[in-house]
Amino acid sequence: MSNPIRFDGRVAIVTGAGGGLGRHYALELARRGARVVVNDLGGARDGTGHSDAALAVVEEIRAAGGEAMSNGGNVADFDQMAEMVAKAKEAWGGVHILINNAGVLRDKTFAKMDPADFEFVVRVHLIGSAFATKACWETFRDQNYGRVLMTASSTGLFGNFGQANYGAAKMGLAGLTKTLSIEGAKNNIRVNTIAPTAGTRMTEDLFPDAAFKAFAPEKVAPGALYLVSEDAPTNVILGAGAGAFQTSYVTLTRGALLTGDDLSPEGVAAHWAAIADRTDEIVPRTGAEQSMSIGKLLQGG
Repeated sequence: MSNPIRFDGRVAIVTGAGGGLGRHYALELARRGARVVVNDLGGARDGTGHSDAALAVVEEIRAAGGEAMSNGGNVADFDQMAEMVAKAKEAWGGVHILINNAGVLRDKTFAKMDPADFEFVVRVHLIGSAFATKACWETFRDQNYGRVLMTASSTGLFGNFGQANYGAAKMGLAGLTKTLSIEGAKNNIRVNTIAPTAGTRMTEDLFPDAAFKAFAPEKVAPGALYLVSEDAPTNVILGAGAGAFQTSYVTLTRGALLTGDDLSPEGVAAHWAAIADRTDEIVPRTGAEQSMSIGKLLQGG
């Protein structure tokens, strides 16, 4: 085993940390030396109601000898996120880690989904994560250090019946990660995505009892903490659940160059097998690599 991963001297914000995965992230960060802002708006998984969950987690951390403060800010309100970051900096001098974990569910088939429910879920997951990250971004740049973890989902990466709003938001977060990892590189800001599978308030009626226990949140937390550590990679999508960890990639096939009569819908159909052939597919690090791969085809490569 390598040296223990510690967070002494670091300040971490965890959104949606009143229960489930966020709670375990906050507790483990504090156990490993971080000062933790426990953010949680509270309420039900559809985003309604209110609770004192954040205060309870803060008390857990303090009882174990750690340092923490609670925050009830709404991630979908940028001013509240900016205020949260300002209070953390006032108390502890900086912010070094952000785990965007807050989320809601309003599942229905797309045919039956109210547009307001689509917008609300996207706003909490995608816009909320962008707002929280933006609130931290200049601090990360000024101190030349930042670690950000977005929370995607297998629904966003691969699709799931009845979760169009959730899937759209979660895939958006993977895209946000990719761009921010590029923009943050020169300032030692590393940005990653985790796609967890865990038994939490969000999934309690989706898992049988035995599976719910097997997919305990504490079996996801090691991956999350590694991705916000000092030696973390960047631009990673990590699947995590029940102690299993996998990396996921957005790939691009080598493709086929069509000319003449083949440059037509019929030509695309005729050459589909070559276009979709995954032999020697590539994993672009930036969007520019798609254009570069086309350039190679034009050059006969």
